[in-house]
Amino acid sequence: MLPYLNRELSWLEFNQRVLNEALRVDLPLLERLKFLAITASNLDEFFQVRVGGLMLMRRSGRQRRDLSGLTPHQQIQAIRKRVLQFMEDQYQLLAESLLPELESHGLLLLSIDALDSTQAEQVAASFHTHVGPLLTPLAIDPEGPPPHVPALQITLACRLTDDETGAIRDVLVPVPEILPRRIPVDVPGEAQAFVLIEEVIARHAESLFPGETLSATATFRVTRNGDIAVQEEDAIDLAGEMEDVLAARKIADTVRLELGTPMPRELGKVIQDLCRASSAETYRCPGPLGLSGFMELAFIPGFDELRDAEWPAQPSPALPPNEPVFDAIARGDILLHHPYESFEPIVRFIAEAAVDPDVLSIKQVLYRTAKNSRIIDALIRAAENGKQVTVLVELKARFDEARNLVRAEELQRAGAQIVYGVKGLKTHAKICMVVRRESGRLRRYVHLGTGNYNESTSRLYTDISLLTCRPEFGADASIFFNAVTGRSKLLRFQRLVPAPTAMKPRLLSLIASEAERARQGETARITAKVNSLQDPEIIAALYDASAAGVTIQLNVRGICCLKPGNTKMQRNITVISIIDRYLEHARIFHFHNGGDPEVFIASADWMGRNLDRRVELMVPIEDARARRRLIKTLDTFFRDNSQASRILPDGTSEKIRPSAGEKTFRAQEHFFREARKSAKAHEHERAMRFEPHLPQD
Repeated sequence: MLPYLNRELSWLEFNQRVLNEALRVDLPLLERLKFLAITASNLDEFFQVRVGGLMLMRRSGRQRRDLSGLTPHQQIQAIRKRVLQFMEDQYQLLAESLLPELESHGLLLLSIDALDSTQAEQVAASFHTHVGPLLTPLAIDPEGPPPHVPALQITLACRLTDDETGAIRDVLVPVPEILPRRIPVDVPGEAQAFVLIEEVIARHAESLFPGETLSATATFRVTRNGDIAVQEEDAIDLAGEMEDVLAARKIADTVRLELGTPMPRELGKVIQDLCRASSAETYRCPGPLGLSGFMELAFIPGFDELRDAEWPAQPSPALPPNEPVFDAIARGDILLHHPYESFEPIVRFIAEAAVDPDVLSIKQVLYRTAKNSRIIDALIRAAENGKQVTVLVELKARFDEARNLVRAEELQRAGAQIVYGVKGLKTHAKICMVVRRESGRLRRYVHLGTGNYNESTSRLYTDISLLTCRPEFGADASIFFNAVTGRSKLLRFQRLVPAPTAMKPRLLSLIASEAERARQGETARITAKVNSLQDPEIIAALYDASAAGVTIQLNVRGICCLKPGNTKMQRNITVISIIDRYLEHARIFHFHNGGDPEVFIASADWMGRNLDRRVELMVPIEDARARRRLIKTLDTFFRDNSQASRILPDGTSEKIRPSAGEKTFRAQEHFFREARKSAKAHEHERAMRFEPHLPQD
């Protein structure tokens, strides 16, 4: 049996690497707070999806072991043990380090019991004016159906005693999501102080119940199973089925119950019974619930000295702002490294197509889009302008389903042809094709990428874009869209490599080819950057290549089920993971190929779900300059001794530090400086170029 690391425990170690950034005293304070909030948000989704799925397996009696040898029950036990330690680290960091340091910089989190009379009156006024009118108490009737407890919202449980009869009852008061987490409190000087909203509601909740006395309160937060999928085989109306799934998630089984402190024993029992949570699903938090809510504090206006310096996205010299995007692409392939190079050209690509009289058609896949997406606005404008607009909107993009439904309806009303994904598969490919009439012929322009068409995340995630008008790529793009909209087969591609039909076989062939070269005594090398590595066949092939002598360098941000080690099949494999200010999201693969390198970008990670159960695209980079740039990009990550960690045989990681006499090197900072240097050089060159005014004809 080949050595594998458990997927869930590997993910938890990734989240530990994020928490390690929050623990760094050399980082700006609000950046550390942001990393802490990210770990909490990550954990929320982990419980919803991964733990939810494992609990369903356990409930069904499934005892099948995963690749690491653990049953679903054993995995759940191991997860709980690791999460308890993780939570202890989170709350210790908040209480002993972050909150005291915030206070020293003029940001004070006050306990409501610590307020003086003037501050207490101010908070009371805020409650009665801005908070109380939005609250909706929910009675707990022992004889009737239980009230619905909203997921991932802080809820206050109240024990009330009737002033006349002495009867005791319990009531829930959910904290509405539209309310801010912080209620401001005036303090002397320039400091800013606040009280958490749940403390304010607890202090004044009695005013919601005339004739009753509030004897006890407790806060709690429920996480429900989000691993509920649409039953596509029986779905006639996929949009309607997806709405049912969204409704089902709201009342799904509890996978985690977080209890605040203090927690009266009787109220705790009431809450557990109400949420149907056993002690194994219950987590007692020694501090504020919902640490993800501290993200808004990380972005509080002012306090710039407590944040990282800005790294503004740079314009690409290949795409002058005063030149049509299509003219720039016609000169040759354009490779962009976001967010160091701006995502704006991709928005321009679609926006210009929407109003260009020579553009006849736009086809695009949308997976996760921005809240107020300019890309969708441009597609709507294109449809209104009479262009043929076809959009595959993936309704199965988890937790973005509701937004995708709304925007799909807007596109449809504008006249766009909408396709709701592919039956039985998620469509995760990142592709947009524009068909343009030029000199009496049709020319296809294509954008292919590793990231979503999302202007918001494009500023936070690192991704690669390729803009091209190569005829073979255009022909493949047409085949792709014909397949996903017309139910034809993903076959006869000239350049693009689609999943689930061809990508895994191609990757296995590329890995095997390097292994064979190593056996023949040739130089053999594989370098890859992915978000996750889990697919058993890919891992087995990498072990085989390592045993053959292939040098393998893997940059895996998150889940890594490949187990590094010192055996023959492991010793030539190095695995690092980089956590920095931007979320590493690009997928880039390099195979040495005897000195004639093959380089790809892809929408897919090396996971079974991507390679076997999703519609994905792997894109060969044919421009020699772009290939060299991506190889250099991959190699640059392995020079990082500031943000990189080495994955260890037990799945944990250790930070890579500069050796004696070695300078600190940070890959993301290097990429930003290179982009800025290139943009400045181009601007200088443009400024030195004289353009004469010519007489008009």
